[in-house]
Amino acid sequence: MNLETDNKIQKKGITLVIPNPCGNIKETKMKNSGIEWIGEIPDDWEVSKIGQLYEERKTKVSDTVYPPLSVTMQGILPQLETAAKSDAHDDRKLVLKGDFAINSRSDRRGSCGISEFDGSVSLINTVLHPKTEMNPIYYNWLFHSFRFSDEYYKNGHGIVDDLWTTSWTEMKKIFIPLPPKETQQRIATYLDKKCSKIEETIQNQQQVIEKLKAYKQSLITEAVTGKVKIANGKVCGEYESYKDSGVEYLGKIPLDWNIKRLRYIGKCQNGISKGGEFFGSGYPFVSYGDVYNNLVLPETVSGLIESTHEEQKNYSVKAGDIFFTRTSETIEEVGFTSVCLKTIENATFAGFVIRVRPFTDELIPDYSKYYFSSDAHRRFFVKEMNLVTRASLSQDLLKRLPVLIPSKEKQKEIADYLDKKCKAIDTAIEQKQKLIVKLTEYKKSLIYECVTGKKEI
Repeated sequence: MNLETDNKIQKKGITLVIPNPCGNIKETKMKNSGIEWIGEIPDDWEVSKIGQLYEERKTKVSDTVYPPLSVTMQGILPQLETAAKSDAHDDRKLVLKGDFAINSRSDRRGSCGISEFDGSVSLINTVLHPKTEMNPIYYNWLFHSFRFSDEYYKNGHGIVDDLWTTSWTEMKKIFIPLPPKETQQRIATYLDKKCSKIEETIQNQQQVIEKLKAYKQSLITEAVTGKVKIANGKVCGEYESYKDSGVEYLGKIPLDWNIKRLRYIGKCQNGISKGGEFFGSGYPFVSYGDVYNNLVLPETVSGLIESTHEEQKNYSVKAGDIFFTRTSETIEEVGFTSVCLKTIENATFAGFVIRVRPFTDELIPDYSKYYFSSDAHRRFFVKEMNLVTRASLSQDLLKRLPVLIPSKEKQKEIADYLDKKCKAIDTAIEQKQKLIVKLTEYKKSLIYECVTGKKEI
């Protein structure tokens, strides 16, 4: 992304202005650093091994004396109460204010930072403190650059391709740039300011996305519960007459709408349960993720299972079927739905899912996908479900779920309206997500080019 020449991003009425990252660029004589990941550097810069600038802090302490800290992509933070903890309270590394810590595992890429606290971290982290005068903020930015991360984990070791560990012995041999101290200060100050602005813009866009999602959810809920009248492809106030639904959280519903418990609409069935050796090959398999992540079940699912003809018959996936997530760690992830619009031949579905197969065609699938994704049934689950150690949706509870059923004509009218409105909202969300990706990539590029002197500050 080139923001030197194009400093404005125009997206659907939103203009983001990002100042020229380099100001007035001067002609700077460059030289080859001799280090592949660094490339060219200004003529007055040098390179140095990390071990010449930092030394490891290896002191072991207890988290009962030094509060536990977490090394995250957001820096070094007090450990959350919900974080997984070890019983080995004395097997921790000391971290003092001003120390730099980095997670040595490749699956924690980007987890590093300067500590603002005295505390302790897990042994998987490398803790460093400067052995010479430097600007630690400059090096904090350097260690967050994507090229350094690549180099850091490339020098690691391990038996699993995507899970490597880089020890201090390996890290200290890595060459890094060594700019003049005043240059370190300028770069640190510049990146603090510019990256803060970029992050602020990203957060603003994320907030807009959350508002759009909430707006979409409110549109769906109001339409499928009859709080607004849908006619001729738009909202036309309220319905002429209402009646008491008999359900507290639903309140009044249109006079000509019916309400039924799910047990009278369809048959519930839990999914197939088989050992791990049966997965990875064979026939289509609808997973928990397929249901949780999709309003409409994908026509082609990624999962495969070795299933028999009898299992495919008993756990089939047919057009009109409604699938509910059955179990999770929290109530918030239980009862999410996905509707099958097209039969998936020879498919079965997961045991962590409940299938509801309608007895009749009184529910149009395109309407079902919205009704069962609305806040209406979410309120029911939250109210009725008892959470012990793990949230689980039973068939008995699901069968008690109230379902509002307008006429088929009205169902189609509501579905067509929501299809149009939700598509527009989803498009706006997608555009903002793309913008966030571009800004994130720009930030990565900006950090690397600044900390290696390719852009003069």
